[in-house]
Amino acid sequence: MSTTQETTRLPRRLDDVPGWFPVLDQVLFDWFLSRQEASSTRGDLLEVGVYMGKSAIFTGRHLQPGESFTVCDLFEGDAPDDANRAESTKSYGKLTRRLFEENYLAFHDELPRVLQGPSSVVPAEVAPRSCRFVHIDASHLYEHVHGDIAAARELLLPDGIVVLDDFRSEHTPGVSVATWEAVLNGDLHPICISTQKLYGTWGDPGAVQEELIEMARGRTDCHLSMQEAAGHRIIRLKSKGMREPEFPLSRYADAPEAPEPTSAPAAPVMSGSAASVPRRRSRVRRVAVDLLPPVLTRALRRAMR
Repeated sequence: MSTTQETTRLPRRLDDVPGWFPVLDQVLFDWFLSRQEASSTRGDLLEVGVYMGKSAIFTGRHLQPGESFTVCDLFEGDAPDDANRAESTKSYGKLTRRLFEENYLAFHDELPRVLQGPSSVVPAEVAPRSCRFVHIDASHLYEHVHGDIAAARELLLPDGIVVLDDFRSEHTPGVSVATWEAVLNGDLHPICISTQKLYGTWGDPGAVQEELIEMARGRTDCHLSMQEAAGHRIIRLKSKGMREPEFPLSRYADAPEAPEPTSAPAAPVMSGSAASVPRRRSRVRRVAVDLLPPVLTRALRRAMR
């Protein structure tokens, strides 16, 4: 994304965590992950590019016993090249690993496995064919996205799900090129698209698409349409006043609200001239004066006459 948000207080609700995770995508993450779990699909979870942790926090709720969840981000680390460094400085200059971890631990007892570095480190750290769900939301530069998609293909189980963020935003043409290149030349099958993300698989998309269509048709808050493109059926989904899925409050939900900062009133400007001192006396002022040392008390009383 093109703007940087900063955590100012510990989150009470998921929406308190800065980031870009629309309600429709929350519904879709929940649906895809729950569908895998209902069919006894087991595999690890991976998110590349976490920002402050909003989608990672959500995804972590679907971690099953025996599975692992790995996240990767530069955080405040060095970018691998000048273009990536400029992108990171502009959009994520205030992101730190500490902020991510504080947000994540507000909702979970344990951190995921955190890889701090460029996304190119992921293939050496995550086993091939080990993941059931991969979310890619890191660099928007073509070269990096191309590599991230290639890595996801190797890391996913045959019917695993990959989610590509910002695949059609006007400020991220590199993501668009890499995404559609993978569809046209790399056998990536689009399952559906939301306003912000493309959901796909290198497996057979037929069964999951039919179930998704049935789910969308059963909702009154979801607009559904379909198009054919280059031999692919693409399901288009759009929110019509959707409500976010239920999500537990953080461990800080019952903590007292921190008071909003207030500005102290400006102190009167005092000079050597008695005319610059307000003539109106108050009981509070007299008490305050009486508490001063005798020399200062006499000087102030003369000035206040």
